Amino acid sequence: MDQCSCRLTLVYPPGVEDALIELMLETEPSLTGFTTWLVDGHGHDFTNASAHERVRGRVKRGVLTIITPRAALAKILEDVRTKAGVADLIYWVEPIEEFGRLMPMAVASVASAA
Repeated sequence: MDQCSCRLTLVYPPGVEDALIELMLETEPSLTGFTTWLVDGHGHDFTNASAHERVRGRVKRGVLTIITPRAALAKILEDVRTKAGVADLIYWVEPIEEFGRLMPMAVASVASAA
């Protein structure tokens, strides 16, 4: 991938994950893919945390990452801002130095079958 690519990371309350994923799947032009997972957030601000999360000392969060051309970044962020309406969502952007597959998928399938 060229030097104009970046990784967008979104961190959000898990209750909005389905809506956020649906938005990403409907983005035009289509995204090449993204990854989601659930995590525990740690920090000092538990203002919006549930009583259970305050006792545990961490809050449940979802994370979504997208590798995308930097030129597409503003539109993705604007779509999330205007269409998802997630109140407690944070994001950051990182440059991507290199990105690719170590082995083409067809070759990997043959190698794992052996």
